Amino acid sequence: MKLSRKVFIAAAMLMASSLVFAQEKETSVESEYLNDVDGDIIMTLAESDDYDNKLVALQYLQSALEEGNTSDAVVQALDRLAGEGITTQSRTNGRLANNFPEIRREACKLMAKIPTEHTKNTLVSIAVADNEPMVIAAAVRSLGEIGINNNDETVEAIRFANKRNRILNPTSSLALEVLNAFEMLADSTEDRKGMISEITYITTDYHYVTPVRQKAYKLLKSLSSTNEKKSDSDAK
Repeated sequence: MKLSRKVFIAAAMLMASSLVFAQEKETSVESEYLNDVDGDIIMTLAESDDYDNKLVALQYLQSALEEGNTSDAVVQALDRLAGEGITTQSRTNGRLANNFPEIRREACKLMAKIPTEHTKNTLVSIAVADNEPMVIAAAVRSLGEIGINNNDETVEAIRFANKRNRILNPTSSLALEVLNAFEMLADSTEDRKGMISEITYITTDYHYVTPVRQKAYKLLKSLSSTNEKKSDSDAK
């Protein structure tokens, strides 16, 4: 009698665990299916020639990322939108028809939520190729937040982007994002000479507003202090 009761309890527990496993598996499959559907919708909207459709794609992307969806389709859609009019061009009668800097800017901002080598490379490409300061600023901000700086590649790209901009069209908002990114990437930078050189230019360039130049000066002092401490430590 006792044995039969134990067998019954064990069977009940086994059935319950099987049911839970089946539900979890069903939920996982359903979630994967929905991610695929979302990805298809987003890519269709992103590839559309219509500006409003691209705005809707950005809204879908933001929701997808907030839900943890970083599927290949989501990444591809962000790549597409971040390069809209730069790496992907559509022309009508020889005229560029998809130069949408606002779309590129928002896509670059969202890329910070996917901190991967691929995303970093895309943002580096946008930072050095785009001509719009607001797009470059968004790419630079995301690069700082992602924090990947192998062989100082990211810092050098940011330095190049700001150097080109300050020669042609010095912009305080971009310079501020450059300083913020340099600050976030300083610890991972092996050779700070290029970084310090660019900060020095910002400090002394009166095309930039006073608060930006003051921030550059403070960052320069902070980096100099860090370098001195590091030199003293190495000497010991």
